[in-house]
Amino acid sequence: MGRRTAVVAASSGLLVSMLGGPAAQAATTHTDNSGKLSTVDLDALTAAAKAELQTSKTVTVTKHVKWTADAASVKVTPAPEPVVHRTVQAASRSEVRTALTSTDDSSSSSDTSTSSSSSSSSASIPSSANGSKIIAIASRYVGVPYVYGGTTPSGFDCSGFTSYVYAQIGISLPRTSSAQHYAGTIISRAEAKPGDLIWTPGHVAIYAGGNTIIDAPRPGKTIQFRAMWQTNPTFIRVG
Repeated sequence: MGRRTAVVAASSGLLVSMLGGPAAQAATTHTDNSGKLSTVDLDALTAAAKAELQTSKTVTVTKHVKWTADAASVKVTPAPEPVVHRTVQAASRSEVRTALTSTDDSSSSSDTSTSSSSSSSSASIPSSANGSKIIAIASRYVGVPYVYGGTTPSGFDCSGFTSYVYAQIGISLPRTSSAQHYAGTIISRAEAKPGDLIWTPGHVAIYAGGNTIIDAPRPGKTIQFRAMWQTNPTFIRVG
């Protein structure tokens, strides 16, 4: 072994420090306490590493070394929520007047629309039914959907509609169309007037004069005036 070559090992066999030898020496070997040969390739070291090894001190550690490290305590504080400041600008008098005017216009428009709707309903009454109180009441419900078993303006079936209309003038009709067939006096077509019932098996309507009726036709349809489709109906006068 070279004069400056030394390998110091702890009793555990851990290589702690070494000193390099002459450049021409390719490797240095030594025997540790276990009798096992260890080989260190000094040529693999850089010049800086070799210089560091030449000045390194020998360190010896015990067999049962325990390494510990203190973990730093880290406390995380969340960033505060951003504060949003909102500025509310008071409306000017002119803006308030404009808003009030718009509301008034809207109300007027709504009233006009309602009036137009009422006029439209009145206009939909056939001229042949003018003066009939029953037809005037029935026309209010034009557009109400057919609902099986329905007896209110939220939805009617055929007999629910006729009984509801007649109830407005104080006449109580049986609930079903078959029972309404016997609710009054059967008359001829020539005698029939707007407001009389017009009956066929399974259906009842209100005669509107001429060749028209108003009724709740069937599911998917609404209360409407339409041409009389019955070929041989029964006309019934109630009251």
